[in-house]
Amino acid sequence: MDEMKKMILDYVRREYLEEDDDRDLTENTPLISGGIVDSFSMVSLKRFLEKKYSIQIPDADASPEAFDTVNKIIVLVNRFKKA
Repeated sequence: MDEMKKMILDYVRREYLEEDDDRDLTENTPLISGGIVDSFSMVSLKRFLEKKYSIQIPDADASPEAFDTVNKIIVLVNRFKKA
């Protein structure tokens, strides 16, 4: 599994799921539309990614759609890592 994908999945499991939550979290699991990540959590996830990868994600690009799956988050992070 890709390092970034694993790191984001681990972060989401650790920060946003209860220990007894047995949902199968994958890179395509809806995070926001699925109720795992709310708007406040999305902000903390954005900050985590910005610190981890030394990037700045403009608020205009930090939409619920862009943060809805781990795969979409990876695309977003990679876009700003190259900038």
